[in-house]
Amino acid sequence: MVKKAKKRRYSKGAAKKVGRAMKKRKAGTLKSGRSGKKVKSRKQAIAIGLSEARKKGTKVPKNRSKKN
Repeated sequence: MVKKAKKRRYSKGAAKKVGRAMKKRKAGTLKSGRSGKKVKSRKQAIAIGLSEARKKGTKVPKNRSKKN
């Protein structure tokens, strides 16, 4: 039986955007959108990178809805 190749969930461009956001966070220069506060959270940095990738039009899954 032949295994089916898995599709990439995120594009390489999206990975670059997230990597750039993570580097900026480590350097202390990543800022959030409206308030302009420094981003300290790893999850927030990833979210910012993915958001930028979506705006650029790269292959990124849709936002997950928040669950209570």
